[in-house]
Amino acid sequence: MARLRIKDILNTAPTEQTITVKGWVRTFRNNSFIALNDGSTNNNLQVVVDFNNTPETILKRITTGAALSVTGTLIPSLGKGQTVEVKASSVEILGDSDAEKYPLQPKKHSLEFLREIAHLRFRTNTFGAVFRVRNTLAHAIHTFFQERGFVYMHTPIITSSDAEGAGEMFRVTSFDIANPPKDEKGNVDYSQDFFGKSTNLTVSGQLEGELAAMAFSDIYTFGPTFRAENSNTARHLAEFWMIEPEMAFCDLNDNMNVAEEMLQYVIKIALDKNLEDIQFLSQRLEEEEKQKPQNERSELNLLDKLKFCLENKFERVTYTQAIEILRESNHNKKKKFQYLVDKWGVDLQSEHERYLVEKHFKKPVILIDYPKEIKSFYMRQNDDGKTVAAMDILFPGIGEIVGGSQREERLDKLEVRMKEIGIPVEELSWYLDTRRFGSCPHAGFGLGFERLVLFVTGMTNIRDVIPFPRTPKNCEF
Repeated sequence: MARLRIKDILNTAPTEQTITVKGWVRTFRNNSFIALNDGSTNNNLQVVVDFNNTPETILKRITTGAALSVTGTLIPSLGKGQTVEVKASSVEILGDSDAEKYPLQPKKHSLEFLREIAHLRFRTNTFGAVFRVRNTLAHAIHTFFQERGFVYMHTPIITSSDAEGAGEMFRVTSFDIANPPKDEKGNVDYSQDFFGKSTNLTVSGQLEGELAAMAFSDIYTFGPTFRAENSNTARHLAEFWMIEPEMAFCDLNDNMNVAEEMLQYVIKIALDKNLEDIQFLSQRLEEEEKQKPQNERSELNLLDKLKFCLENKFERVTYTQAIEILRESNHNKKKKFQYLVDKWGVDLQSEHERYLVEKHFKKPVILIDYPKEIKSFYMRQNDDGKTVAAMDILFPGIGEIVGGSQREERLDKLEVRMKEIGIPVEELSWYLDTRRFGSCPHAGFGLGFERLVLFVTGMTNIRDVIPFPRTPKNCEF
């Protein structure tokens, strides 16, 4: 008999039908009541065992964590919290679990402890909910772009370019690290390396994405990226996933429209498909917030935060306007910001971004036209000579969630800018070819997928929204 998922069983009317269900034991009470879970939902299915007619050897093996196959009759439940239960006619142990050694005993565990056993934390309610939401968001991203005719591109994981000019990259080499070959000047001779040059793990697929957009018009990437940034914070990962659309014949305004539409689309899909999980995570977050001092608590609960982004048109504001708002704010004047805003040209911190969203505009904000000195070389230079056509989308509780720009399509201006900041024009000749042959206005943005999952689930540490986090001094599993 084919296995039915617990999520479907719980929504089935009981008509004394015989069914088979498989899953893992959460609890086993009074030698009679098994709470069984198969990961399709946080809700357990109650299985009632007739202990008088079940061999003692089987009963002893029904322990927390054990995998079972149960066949029985689906009947109305008399217990609280469920409408149906299964009256077992047969129970088969598929995999034993030593109750004394199993780390996930039926009690509350800290997130720090669960990170240490990330290979088992999927079996908890919190992480079951988080990763079902993550799955929905990933599918919704693809659906959004596919429905709009975008071509999905796989950009390289191993590359010889540094798209961000950040320099914080993981090197890729086949050399004996202790004894690499050297040239006459004593430098490492990368011409003898596997790829014949210095290579690294990608920090962004954007540059290659632009090449594809110059042929297909609209493309997107969705893949892993890597930063060797030694940041041991709740907001940084060394390996994370990025969504990067690139669109030909688009300006900054088109870029903002697509990004806003995409964010609202995927959040709505998550609320439609995973409302039960999000409600559970919202409740969990409220409990967590109660432990904080009053002034550190969020004004919006998780569901309100998501609706806040769905129900409000995003406010579009220039960087210059934002600086003036922040500089003149009581928050700044009373020195409530950790980083005071005193002059034009400073890079905004998360606290400033959140102030604009949560206190001033009370809606999501898109900041545009940043100073060129604090933005990347490929962003289109505005006519004022000081700013670039950049955009950042700011959300409540998290600050920046999307960063993008109209790209500089004018070869002469792009080459001058690259030389100004020391990016070798010759090494990126392939990239500049898109400006030499049929250049056109184009734009794109980047969305850190884990940042999106963090926002939609209400988790507070980015290590809890990726299955196996890669951070400084940590590469387990």
